[in-house]
Amino acid sequence: MLVPEAWVERLARIALALPDAYQEEAWVGERWRVRGRTFADVLPIEAGRPEAYSRAVGSPGPHVVMTFRADPEELEAITRSGPRYFRARWGTDVAGVVIDDDVDWEELRELVTESYCRLAPRKLVRLVDRPPVSPGR
Repeated sequence: MLVPEAWVERLARIALALPDAYQEEAWVGERWRVRGRTFADVLPIEAGRPEAYSRAVGSPGPHVVMTFRADPEELEAITRSGPRYFRARWGTDVAGVVIDDDVDWEELRELVTESYCRLAPRKLVRLVDRPPVSPGR
């Protein structure tokens, strides 16, 4: 299973609109970074691989997931907002979302933007037009 190219392109349009953001191939999938720090990563899970991601999602797949950074206080609310969200078992601020045909792309835009703002230098964050937070988050 591969991440559909249309999804990678759509995530790239979101992520690369952020100041100094760049895209690179990750060990599995694609990732978006700022100043060497990954703020979003998209990859497939199939047959329980990659194992760490499969365990975090609680399923062997097949799935496409995106991981991102979130404020630890908001992480709880994010992961309780629906079965597609999960908390990664690495890091204190890493969450993920299962992407499928029904995903809310505006919500992904918010998550990617907030993740970027957690990792980018303040001078870059000041340049970001942050979307309003969705109701219920």
